[in-house]
Amino acid sequence: MRTESISRVARPVRACLSGEDLDWLGGRSVCVALDLCTTVELAESGGNTEWSAEIWTFLKERIPALPPEPPPVRVTSRAPLASGLSSSTALILGLFAVFVPAASGISRDQVIQWAYEFEFAICNGGGMDHLAIALGGVTLFHGRPAGLPEVGGRIGLPAEWSVVVIDSGTPKSTPDHIRSVRAQCAAGDPVLAEYLARSDDASGVVWKGIQEEDLEMVSTGMAAAHEAMRDCQQMSTPLLEQLRVRAYQTAGMTLKVSGAGGGGALVGVCATADVPALTSALRAAYQQSYPGVQVLVAAPAPSLS
Repeated sequence: MRTESISRVARPVRACLSGEDLDWLGGRSVCVALDLCTTVELAESGGNTEWSAEIWTFLKERIPALPPEPPPVRVTSRAPLASGLSSSTALILGLFAVFVPAASGISRDQVIQWAYEFEFAICNGGGMDHLAIALGGVTLFHGRPAGLPEVGGRIGLPAEWSVVVIDSGTPKSTPDHIRSVRAQCAAGDPVLAEYLARSDDASGVVWKGIQEEDLEMVSTGMAAAHEAMRDCQQMSTPLLEQLRVRAYQTAGMTLKVSGAGGGGALVGVCATADVPALTSALRAAYQQSYPGVQVLVAAPAPSLS
């Protein structure tokens, strides 16, 4: 085992509160890191996980002194997979963290850049997921067409707020979604332009609501963001809409799809004091009609220096 390496890391996932795809289309996005962590640790024996060999090959091209084969690792995750919470990016960042030798002198910023470049080659997306997970807390991004987005602001989610995650149990495909949106972009699709404008406005409302600790304003912005995703980009589904309606009717909860859509999870922000009653009501409402749905509660992952 390479004792000079970090042997165990935990990386949060992220929920996008507004502005999917705007990290590379341009405009503002708001993400919060959540403590549904993916943990990667070096193991004495055993196999490797998804991306181990590919990341090791990527790193060997940049750090020639690495051994021929990657060390075995063990991975656990608290987040539902293929849910739009960027659990795959959390895994990739975790693998980079344990594979890059601490003695190499390679900075954290360089590791984040490498992780972005590695994943960009797979799905051709933006970089807000990597930065949101690496930085923790809540991050405002200003998108740009190439490279990592600009960080426009960082703040902690108010301590008395929590994030509720409704996992629909239906997976989504990020690469297919990004391929479709890039085709729209290349064609100058006016519907995409409308989506960008509406989502950018929604992100501004969400960010201001968090700054002012105004939960109603945050919910209003998230609702506008979801409606832009649904109406312009067909990123919602009948099941997700049913879950949204049931949540609002049952508990007054505003939910928004997170990630590429077409499945995955819905997220909402609420007062922590309301969590027990709210989640109990939601689970009871979903139990019979939607048995595959999970109701999870996540705390914001702390903002890192």
